[in-house]
Amino acid sequence: MLKLRILVFASLLALAAAPASAQTRMIKCKDSKGVTYYTQTPPPECLGKEMEELSRQGSVLKKREAALTPEQLAAREEDRKRKAEQDALAKEEKRKNQALLNTYSSEKDIEDGRLRALKQAELATKEIEKRIAEAHKRAKTLAAEKEFYVKKPMPKKLREDISNNESDLQLQENALAGRKKEVEDINAKYDEDLRRYREIKGIKAQAAASPKK
Repeated sequence: MLKLRILVFASLLALAAAPASAQTRMIKCKDSKGVTYYTQTPPPECLGKEMEELSRQGSVLKKREAALTPEQLAAREEDRKRKAEQDALAKEEKRKNQALLNTYSSEKDIEDGRLRALKQAELATKEIEKRIAEAHKRAKTLAAEKEFYVKKPMPKKLREDISNNESDLQLQENALAGRKKEVEDINAKYDEDLRRYREIKGIKAQAAASPKK
């Protein structure tokens, strides 16, 4: 401690004795051992350490941060990336919220949109069910024709008609399953839109369930 005080006192005396032109700045820094230096130029002991440039009155004019270690640099870069990702997510969330408010002006708008989407899905489902019924009807007709060829070769065209009808029936049944899944997706979408709308508007969720198909 005595050595430190002597060093600081000597530095201040040197500053006071120096010409006015040489007193325009003073560097203050601390080495790895905790010793503080006051010098005209950065001393080797402070290489890579935090430094302050002082005015003649002792106020801080500039401050240079200490050099970062590779680990600190990596941590800083990681923090920068994390903040950039968070900012991007926040910006995207704001964009989605604004788009939602531009689409709906009330909860009724959301439920009306749900009903329209469900109605379209219902019409498409009925059309597929109609095709399935027709395919089953064709299958019965083809099966009846097939009975005539139990003991003799079946005509090529009949074999092709049976195969094509079976393929069409499978295709329509897959389409029907897809339409049922679409109804679930529609309700999930409008449930989420309603939840976010209430959250944005600060509306408490009502106890009554939303009308669904």
